[in-house]
Amino acid sequence: MAQHRTLIAVVAVFLMAIAVPASAIDPFGLRPDRGARSTSERRAAGLVQLRPYRDLGSWIDMFDKGPWKNPQRAVTRAANRGVSTLFIQTANYRSRHALYRPRALAELVDAAHLAGLDVVAWYLPSFKNLKRDLKRAKAAIGFTTDTGGRFDSFAMDIESTQVQDINRRNERMLRLSRRVRNYVGRSYAMAAIVPEAGALYWPSFPYLSVSEHYDVFMPMGYFTYRVHGRAAVRRYTRGNIDAIRNGVADASFPVHAIGGIAGRTGPGEVGAFVKAVQGRAALGGSLYDLPITKNNEWRQLKPLRRTP
Repeated sequence: MAQHRTLIAVVAVFLMAIAVPASAIDPFGLRPDRGARSTSERRAAGLVQLRPYRDLGSWIDMFDKGPWKNPQRAVTRAANRGVSTLFIQTANYRSRHALYRPRALAELVDAAHLAGLDVVAWYLPSFKNLKRDLKRAKAAIGFTTDTGGRFDSFAMDIESTQVQDINRRNERMLRLSRRVRNYVGRSYAMAAIVPEAGALYWPSFPYLSVSEHYDVFMPMGYFTYRVHGRAAVRRYTRGNIDAIRNGVADASFPVHAIGGIAGRTGPGEVGAFVKAVQGRAALGGSLYDLPITKNNEWRQLKPLRRTP
């Protein structure tokens, strides 16, 4: 009986190997949709629009009191500084509700669009409760204001270590990513907000597997925590961009770099960040976040502004 079961298992494995090419199998046991094009193929075919990730961006999270209290003022400030896209947090895994302050959220979306800005929703999942994480991602993607306004794209904030085992965390992160991708379809632009290169809390980040589900990588290259001085900031920022492109074996993979914590940068460091972004032909860049970005930092970010 044991030999019979072994023979059946061998035959089953052989048939699976014939039916599914090895290249189509995700290293974490997930398979891309049948007939789905790769990220690079969809970009080349013009099937996905990456405008929201180009040029100068800025961020709003749930803990920024000003933008939620006065959305119009926040949008006006961003627009006056030449910001092209606002990245707005819609919830996190600890939130009581799927959407944070939906009325103010709607005001931010409508005001941004009226000012000519794109808006991208971002959500921080835990990867422990995938049902809840998927529901909240869907709530952000499907959010619609009374005037019909919607987010232009969605970004998944991949950084939670609630799932401590790294292999299990990767598997659950990729499972959630696949479910969200299946929900939005292949023509909807999505970004992965990812840890800095070599992050100790997320070793050997699976860039290639993640790239099956996302069109843009947004590395959290917070240089203010890591290095000081212009030369070091340039090297650090380039290193984050290079790690992604090496990891996916695509020298032109779209990247929007997130720089250091605004208000904590040293002399000329923001300018060095900008030069690294432009030198590596990244789509765009941003500091974290809008309310604490100082005047001298906005001046250094000026080369990233969208030209008419």
